[in-house]
Amino acid sequence: MSSGRAVAGIDIGGERKGNHLVILRGTQVVCNLSQEVPEHMLEKCLQFEVAAVGIDAPCRWRNGQAGRQAEKALAQQRIFSFATPTRERAMASKSNFYGWMFNGERVYNAFAPHFPVFNSGGEIGDRVCFETFPHAITCAFLGKEVASAKKKGTQRREILQREGVEAMSLRSIDDVDAALCALTANYLLEGRVDTYGDEPGGFIVVPRFVRSK
Repeated sequence: MSSGRAVAGIDIGGERKGNHLVILRGTQVVCNLSQEVPEHMLEKCLQFEVAAVGIDAPCRWRNGQAGRQAEKALAQQRIFSFATPTRERAMASKSNFYGWMFNGERVYNAFAPHFPVFNSGGEIGDRVCFETFPHAITCAFLGKEVASAKKKGTQRREILQREGVEAMSLRSIDDVDAALCALTANYLLEGRVDTYGDEPGGFIVVPRFVRSK
């Protein structure tokens, strides 16, 4: 990882699990926090002079009946994610299933004034935040046929280790997922990513990884 700048990843959880933040400088984990509120995570990212933040949550709600273009484009590649509803439908849900998406919304609201949300058509400034998600990252590194939800603990740690990231301090799969989001932030700064989506629905950023034959 040659960007030389600190990067961060945030795994978004619901009320019980909370958020997990991992900050990388090169291949070193310099900050690893769990169950953090958005404002404290922002404070840490500013303290460590983070340049890019990958967030495992939708950066936009669905607008109307049509689904988000980013999710459709990934589904065409046989990479599936939760379908983001309209904000109104999520608010009306009685199950609190979408609580983690509202938590993600709070994170974007806290970060966006300092880390503008990624726009595929615009240049990346000194800081940026963006949407990504670990299953798509795993597919990028291992291939869709290999990536497995049942083996995610092992597979995702192996990706970090292969990229030189010391994963011993990452205690949970949530920490690992946050580190994968931070790894993707490095790929974004280096210009080695694929982006899916459009401006109205937001973009999902995934590493562009060429597997050796």
